[in-house]
Amino acid sequence: MLENSKYQTQISKILIANRGEIALRIMRSAREMGIATVAVFSEADRNALHVRYADEAIFIGPAPSNQSYLVGEKMIEACKKTGAEAIHPGYGFLSENASFAQMVADAGLILIGPSPQAMEIMGNKLSAKAAALKYNIPMVPGTEEAIKDVNEAKQTAIEVGFPILIKAAAGGGGKGMRIVERSEDFEEQMQLAVSEATSAFGDGSVFIERYVTSPRHIEIQVLGDAHGNIVHLFERECSVQRRHQKVVEEAPSSVLSPEIRAAMGKCAVDVARSVNYTGAGTVEFILDENLDFFFLEMNTRLQVEHPVTELITGVDLVKEQIKIAAGEKLSFSQEDLTINGHAVELRVYAEDPKNNFLPDIGTLRTYKTPKGNGVRIDDGFEQGMEIPIYYDPMIAKLITHGKDRDEAIQRMIRAIEEYEITGIETTLAFGSFVMKHEAFKTGKFDTHFVNKYFKPENLATQHEDEALIAAIIGANLFSLANKRVDNPSETKKQSSDWRRNRLKN
Repeated sequence: MLENSKYQTQISKILIANRGEIALRIMRSAREMGIATVAVFSEADRNALHVRYADEAIFIGPAPSNQSYLVGEKMIEACKKTGAEAIHPGYGFLSENASFAQMVADAGLILIGPSPQAMEIMGNKLSAKAAALKYNIPMVPGTEEAIKDVNEAKQTAIEVGFPILIKAAAGGGGKGMRIVERSEDFEEQMQLAVSEATSAFGDGSVFIERYVTSPRHIEIQVLGDAHGNIVHLFERECSVQRRHQKVVEEAPSSVLSPEIRAAMGKCAVDVARSVNYTGAGTVEFILDENLDFFFLEMNTRLQVEHPVTELITGVDLVKEQIKIAAGEKLSFSQEDLTINGHAVELRVYAEDPKNNFLPDIGTLRTYKTPKGNGVRIDDGFEQGMEIPIYYDPMIAKLITHGKDRDEAIQRMIRAIEEYEITGIETTLAFGSFVMKHEAFKTGKFDTHFVNKYFKPENLATQHEDEALIAAIIGANLFSLANKRVDNPSETKKQSSDWRRNRLKN
């Protein structure tokens, strides 16, 4: 139980308004703090691991998320039923919903996250840019307000220089985003961007920026308390993406100098300070080929890739979120934080990389996770479970840590080889492809990695090579077995586990 005499805040029970691996990850930190947990679950998640792990569990409705995990009123009601004083939203679902944050506050409950005001400002890219500009944060050249006049915007685009990027002010995930190479295409692409933004977010506001042709996606983790203390916990490199969504992340970045890191960190802290930010958040930047950085947006929640930051800093970000929500001061300063080694994360999705990364829903006939030094698995599944079609297809986060980048990468390759999943297609083989690619190993890559280097036949070739190796090993073992039959006195030798595992794969 957490108590703070000054703020008269008590947290003895937390409801996790989420599911799967992130719900489990939050529950584990809460349990270590002596705090009880409440799980919520839809019809599709009745037998989910997070439901079994929690101290209590509340059914919240049918499988579709808009009838369960996205219904804020059900979360409030579940708190009233169980006596939970606080709600942790995880990521996705309600985690960046300012209206829900206000609903929690109005109910007299604690949201383990920022204020509704900070969430609302940073939830819109244009208002976020306006807040950041107070601190002279570097911005990509473009418009600072929503486009109202197409012809005026076209003239601005010509002045900025093509190619330009049309972006939706709300939402993310690449929706409402269009790259325009020529002025002749501007009006058509503008209409498409507005239409998609309206459909996806209910807000057709768009703006334009100069398109950075070879960008790297760098984000800075920040923590802020209610006493005005804000620190950054260094950067994460998130440039390996498909459909504008991250697949591989690492910390720290292989290209930042100490000077650039410090400058980006200060900017991230200033962005957080511009909205009196409390809790854990992430300030995202793009880095161009000249290593100049520009503010992109702020995510007002815990990120999927937060484990790589935890591994290089030794800070449990979920515990810090809970302490901050209870009114505690940060127990460390910027000077106390250092980078220890290197960490890499692969998002293990139920997707088929050979088929444009389309979801591949099914049953986990085999599910065996890797183990050993420097390997962390955040997951929410076990063998025999089904991957529900209703939610994000991520099965697990596979994270490795090493004394340096090379060791972390080699450890990831080993962990991927040990990870056994059958019954569905996954991104494991794609992860192996990335780790072994020269561009990734040398750190010379950007957000176009998948388009530049990956083709479905890459994995087919990889599988053929593995099959050839397995066939050679099998032939050698068969030959050896025949020799033993011919010569019973020959000393019996067992083939290694590694070889037998390779045969199984």
